[in-house]
Amino acid sequence: AEVLESFRKCDEGYVGPSFETISAYGPNGAIIHYTAERGSCATLGISSLFLCDSGGQYVCGTTDVTRTIHLRPADAGAHVRACWTRVLQAHIAVDTLVFPAGTTGYQLDAVARAPLWRAGLDYRHGTGHGVGAFLNVHEGPHGMSLTRIATNAVALQEGMTLSNEPGYYEEGSFGIRLENVMAVRKASTEHAFGGKQYLGFEHLTVVPFQRELLDLALLSAAEVSWINRYHAECLSKLAPMLCGDDLAWLTRACMPIGDGA
Repeated sequence: AEVLESFRKCDEGYVGPSFETISAYGPNGAIIHYTAERGSCATLGISSLFLCDSGGQYVCGTTDVTRTIHLRPADAGAHVRACWTRVLQAHIAVDTLVFPAGTTGYQLDAVARAPLWRAGLDYRHGTGHGVGAFLNVHEGPHGMSLTRIATNAVALQEGMTLSNEPGYYEEGSFGIRLENVMAVRKASTEHAFGGKQYLGFEHLTVVPFQRELLDLALLSAAEVSWINRYHAECLSKLAPMLCGDDLAWLTRACMPIGDGA
């Protein structure tokens, strides 16, 4: 958490954290709003997952991003890899949604959970919350949640920003969450039933997912294509800002998977 803060302070537009960083290793990752404290926090190791949920307040806006990684992914185990892949599938399901104007986040939340439900898995928090621009990182009135009925009162509108953060947590073992911030945009559709405008999402966050944790056997061709396109976008947007070892790491992290490899 402190290292991330030191990195962000190097940006002249940085003002401060948008919330207290959730830096959680192993069983602590299963505590959804965990806070690391000196003297009681775990030591980062190579035998379990590490979940990091952090964000910053910048003059130009607010960030909120979560990635879950394993420092020795080859030893993660089949169950962890399957769970991690299901969470990414849930994330992709939201990112690629197209829906008619007037739809609420409450109505869309189940779409995110479907890949997890098919495996008998779920999570006890909403899939997304509104995000302010240099304001509150959790900012309503909109959201995407089956657990907060209030999100059914406000339809998603073009320009709204919200998070996309499905997860899965096993108490006493590990936690997984994969989060981007996205904006509601107009979608181009072949038809416009009832004269309605259709909407979709544009992800604003460009941080690679740990491809080594994927269970490729669970992925559809469309999901493989999405992952490869997303990583190509990450490389295109971030590579000009990096050099040396940092650029080499990004290039490896964004290598294609599946038939695109």
